[in-house]
Amino acid sequence: MRERKRPPVHPGRILKNHHLLPLSISLTELARILGVSRKTVSKIVNEGGAITPDMALRLSRAFNTTPDLWLGLQQEYDLWHAMNDSKEWRQVKAIGEAAAARA
Repeated sequence: MRERKRPPVHPGRILKNHHLLPLSISLTELARILGVSRKTVSKIVNEGGAITPDMALRLSRAFNTTPDLWLGLQQEYDLWHAMNDSKEWRQVKAIGEAAAARA
């Protein structure tokens, strides 16, 4: 896997900058269209919430995209932060290496 220096953009920022602002859609209007609360949409757009599979389906229907797009953006964001915010996972040894070390 190629290691990035900078974190990927949160899917909420992409939603805001590439969909809501160009189309002049408010958070309240998007929440109504998606059938969710304004708070849920606000959390995502303000980068405090994650895109769930259910939300990916709703966004893909509303913006004529794919659920995979939204889930992929979220996965890339989450994985980068998991790799860079904590180093504890680096201490895990491959099972073959761990067995050889015990022998």
